[in-house]
Amino acid sequence: MTQSTLIQNWQQVTQQIEAARQHCAGQPVTLLAVSKTKPADMIVTLAQAGQKHFGENYLQEAVDKQHQVAKLLTKSEDGDVSSVPPIVWHYIGHIQRNKTKDIAEAFDWVHTIERDIIAKRLDAQRPSHLPKLNVLIQVNIDHEESKSGCLPDELEALITSIKGYGNLCLRGLMIIPSKEGSDAFERTKQLFEQIKQAHPDLPNWDTLSMGMSADMADAIEQGSTMVRVGSAIFGARD
Repeated sequence: MTQSTLIQNWQQVTQQIEAARQHCAGQPVTLLAVSKTKPADMIVTLAQAGQKHFGENYLQEAVDKQHQVAKLLTKSEDGDVSSVPPIVWHYIGHIQRNKTKDIAEAFDWVHTIERDIIAKRLDAQRPSHLPKLNVLIQVNIDHEESKSGCLPDELEALITSIKGYGNLCLRGLMIIPSKEGSDAFERTKQLFEQIKQAHPDLPNWDTLSMGMSADMADAIEQGSTMVRVGSAIFGARD
């Protein structure tokens, strides 16, 4: 894919997001560019164009690319220090217990907390010189055995635990609905609002990560504040 095609794809997605947002008079929506399996130079191209948030699923691949991107952005072609704002890195893959230290050190957001032990380890392993780690709880909204996520009736206990962790900032929920779940976005939005009412001591409860390339417009109309878009920007997965 050429740089111009990549930029064109990204611009089309941002326009589609804005059109969907305006259609429902919704709040601003963050575009998370899902760059898994894609090379560092594509991330740099988008970062230079104005894309700020990038999502990765695989830890080692992500860490390697973070180093590559940092080197590529250190200086521009004319030798001046790059004026590109710092990239915000989101971890959106499944979390293994033995990977929490590296995730806590390398990312700004984690979307896939589903168990207290993972939250506890991320809290304990977050370096003290870094800001709090922004976290989302992944909800298995359609009770699918094949998918990860906290079940809705397990949410309360997990939220209570995370609120006690000083190095984590609980921001909201993330879902991957079933292909047959026609009202999953609506149900998740209702759940999100119920939690907001029940926990007024969560001042940063502001993020609903739902919607991908094929269904982002529907997700936005149902209240999504962050869409995770890969193939519509980068093309088919390698």
